[in-house]
Amino acid sequence: MADRNPPGGVDVSTPNSARIYDYMLGGKDNFAVDRAAAAEILNVFPESREGARANRKFLGDAVRFMARSGIRQFLDIGAGLPTQDNVHQVARQEAPDARVVYVDRDPVVCVHGRAILASDAGVSMVEADLADGEKVTAGASETGLIDWSQPLGVLMAGVLHHLPDPYDQVAKIREAMAPGSYLVISHMTVQESRRGDTDVVNDTFTTPRGGGLFPRTVEEIDRFFGDFERLDTLDFIEASVLRRFAALGWGGVARKP
Repeated sequence: MADRNPPGGVDVSTPNSARIYDYMLGGKDNFAVDRAAAAEILNVFPESREGARANRKFLGDAVRFMARSGIRQFLDIGAGLPTQDNVHQVARQEAPDARVVYVDRDPVVCVHGRAILASDAGVSMVEADLADGEKVTAGASETGLIDWSQPLGVLMAGVLHHLPDPYDQVAKIREAMAPGSYLVISHMTVQESRRGDTDVVNDTFTTPRGGGLFPRTVEEIDRFFGDFERLDTLDFIEASVLRRFAALGWGGVARKP
């Protein structure tokens, strides 16, 4: 596959998680360094490509559930590159008036996202890092699309395992959410039986400039929901899928009472 000329400011010498995910999903917004990193991941976790698709399906099913439950505003934190079945596209299949704000810390991802979404008045892209939860909430409000006094759906799909200790930041987001809101999380897991393989993946994402991954146990991931009411994960992910990808990732949905 020949790479097209990268947009200005894009570092094509270092793997990028958003572009690796795009490649795993069959997208075209990736470069040779991302495909090489994906090959390393697939070597130790051959189920990774299928896992990326399962994660995307989980995200879509959660969005459909929230839209059917009356949610009309969505905040996708750590959204990455626009790809297939984006949140606004899925939500509007159920609720044409749904509003969506995407958040990412990568400025190049945000520029790309804004260019793709520019013609849609009900969708916006905000550059902010979840490490600064207050900036995320403020940036979402400034778009005019998110009203924190009303229930909303907040998605953190595949983002928390990129941060070493984001519990306080997630708690700030939870505190800002109105009762009746939903929180959706998918996260890379770690199991002792596959720890060596997980370390290989971590090395792939670790660069001289920092980065790396922080996979967690299911119990540690569940802590991100705080005192929210957990919904049955099996309503969103089939038991066979949970078993197949237990060493790779886990996801859950919870509602603020």
